[in-house]
Amino acid sequence: MVADHVIDDAVGKALLTTALEAFDSMRASQAQIERDGATFKDRFGQLRSHPLLPVVRDSRAQFLAALKALNLDLVPTSTPRVGRPAGR
Repeated sequence: MVADHVIDDAVGKALLTTALEAFDSMRASQAQIERDGATFKDRFGQLRSHPLLPVVRDSRAQFLAALKALNLDLVPTSTPRVGRPAGR
């Protein structure tokens, strides 16, 4: 990443570190959810969401926010617009 993009200032490196730490947290949480399942039954037999699901959501948001702050978009700007194609 650093070789492909010029990230040589302290703030850029801190943002990149934040992005990669968030990515690692997201992947570790996803792996644990894969092992445990996305839901479980509590002591009353009620179905509950895995407690790490918010960690995945928040880590993903933090990762994407850090990439955006670094001006590293994941989606190329040349993608077609959402919706019906023109002329149809």
